[in-house]
Amino acid sequence: MATTDMGAVPATAHQPWRTALRLLGAPFSRWAWQETGFIAAGVPLALPAVVLLAPKAWHTGLPVCVALLLLLFHRLLTRLQRDRFRALLGLEIPAAAEREGPLLSRATLRWLRSDSAWRQLGYHLVAAPLLSALAVAVLAGWTAGLVLATVFGWAWAAPTDSYAFNGQDAGDIWITAVGLVLLLAMPWAARLVRRLDGYAAAALLGPNRARELARRVESLAESRSGVVDAADAERRRIERDLHDGAQQRLVSLAVNLGLAKRTLRGLPPEQQAVRAMEVIDEAHLEAQAAIAELRDLVRGLHPVVLEDRGLDAALSGIAARAPLPVRLVVDLPGRADPAVEAVAYFVVSEALANIAKHARASRAEVAVRQSGTRIVITVADDGVGGADPARGTGLAGLRQRAASVDGSLAVTSPLGGPTVLTVELPCAL
Repeated sequence: MATTDMGAVPATAHQPWRTALRLLGAPFSRWAWQETGFIAAGVPLALPAVVLLAPKAWHTGLPVCVALLLLLFHRLLTRLQRDRFRALLGLEIPAAAEREGPLLSRATLRWLRSDSAWRQLGYHLVAAPLLSALAVAVLAGWTAGLVLATVFGWAWAAPTDSYAFNGQDAGDIWITAVGLVLLLAMPWAARLVRRLDGYAAAALLGPNRARELARRVESLAESRSGVVDAADAERRRIERDLHDGAQQRLVSLAVNLGLAKRTLRGLPPEQQAVRAMEVIDEAHLEAQAAIAELRDLVRGLHPVVLEDRGLDAALSGIAARAPLPVRLVVDLPGRADPAVEAVAYFVVSEALANIAKHARASRAEVAVRQSGTRIVITVADDGVGGADPARGTGLAGLRQRAASVDGSLAVTSPLGGPTVLTVELPCAL
């Protein structure tokens, strides 16, 4: 029976104290200085736009030069902004489908006429200067807070006969209080500016949402068609395996038992026992072989160990049954979506089967790790190389399997090897 401690303090009673400690400790926290450093790093990247928009600068030819440079080098500026998000906050701003090439090439001119280019220019010309002004205000707030918060201390510590000493009064206390308020407010102001910058960058520096959704729908339609074709090919493979394997063994078993039944009727009793044992032994071997083939077939459809013990145990079984030495490394903090785990299992299984059949390799390596919200699977071998997804259906089938859960597949296989297959799958659908 559960007991109740009458002297225990409810967890909710500690919430005001925790909130107060969090507010008081915000100026000394790591996240406050990290976000302040992030918004401060955006100020130099906005200087070209500030020069371009400065009214007094139009009397010189500087804004024209800055506008031309911004027009030509805005792709580089966009990449620097994305690198700022990635390096300082660990946030990935997806890139639009940019065309690479010389700055004055036709591809670049077409790119400048695109929607993504003008959205990026909008960020550099409008959002970046405004956010930089807010960042400068936050930095000024930090500076003013540090200076004002020490006024009372300096007034107290200054010698009475010095020029700086004018006596401690209520004004020093109020000035110090204002400085402390600024120090407490600046971390949250920095967080607000960082969030505004994140929203603006996601909307203007990333791909067009409508076009990205259209591309995603088109990709899903293609992957759905590929999944239907793969399912049909899988069904034909199962029919072929059943017809050529377990079905033939069961038919052979039935024929042998029928022949034995008719043969034993005309034999003497002492010979019937010997012949019956021979038939039983043959039937037992055929039944064991049929059961083994059916077990392999069922394991190929959906392995029970994958559902019960996870991807690590299932891949360990594949590596143990492979006809060549396989080094397996699985580093996953938790379970992924069941459909994703199934795709990962079959991708590794088919990749090792392809290596055994075509690569002429002496060993293989399989590495599975999690990178952010993606599972990265790498299968490598020391074979002859030359694998091409455009030829044959093996790698194309793997690519279709990966695409069925919004994943991707890349193959590097120069002639002479090694072959490296990299598959990225989402952790959750």
